[in-house]
Amino acid sequence: MTLWLVILAVGLGCYALKLAGLAAPRELLDQPRVARFADLVPVALLAALIAVQILTSGRELTVDPARLSGLAAAVVALLLRAPFLVVLVAAAVTTGLVRALL
Repeated sequence: MTLWLVILAVGLGCYALKLAGLAAPRELLDQPRVARFADLVPVALLAALIAVQILTSGRELTVDPARLSGLAAAVVALLLRAPFLVVLVAAAVTTGLVRALL
């Protein structure tokens, strides 16, 4: 029961944040600082998510060669301006191959 209350509270909180963003006055959103913040926050969150997924296992910090190889393959594919699906496939195949070899 407590878990469902937490899920409901988080859902309502997310909805409230979205509503607050939609209700923000245009003058506030047009300020350079706010615009820059809005541009950089998703990038920082995605980088943090990638770091957590690549460098942790449970509650421990780990260095997994397969995951790091997959990340490197994705970075190379991105630098070559490959489509997103190709980036995902390159990372997955590389990770799988390294896992199979180790």
